[in-house]
Amino acid sequence: MPLQALRADPSNLDKIASLFDAYRGFYGQPSNLTQSSNFIAERIARDESAIFFVEDDTGEALGFVQLYPTFSSIDAHRTWLLSDLFTTPAARGRGVGTLLMNTARTFALLTGAKGLVLETATDNLGAQRLYESLGYVRDTGYYTYCLDLKQG
Repeated sequence: MPLQALRADPSNLDKIASLFDAYRGFYGQPSNLTQSSNFIAERIARDESAIFFVEDDTGEALGFVQLYPTFSSIDAHRTWLLSDLFTTPAARGRGVGTLLMNTARTFALLTGAKGLVLETATDNLGAQRLYESLGYVRDTGYYTYCLDLKQG
């Protein structure tokens, strides 16, 4: 049976939280499954993000993508921030990332969005290759700035 992406709901919380915790670990955060579970549960309960995941025929979760709604004032249109994309090490090279990215694209089109935006670490070359293979173009005209309001 071919892999398919599913929209997450409260019944999938444990699977998504586990993937989210591993995603955070990929970016150097300490594992905290309770925090990850609470964060994802809140996003789902408040309908603050759209989360899609892929599982194999045994029910093992292989990856997820999380989108946040945003708007472009310049374009005066809805845009989706593709905030999180993660596939398990065992799922890499099996098309899971491509499936999740294409699912995000389809979802954005269905919601009337003008586009998708994302950021990735400068050293995440695998993700960069995936994004560029799907038509994403690196923005060279803008800098990203961050203000940390919760220091220490």
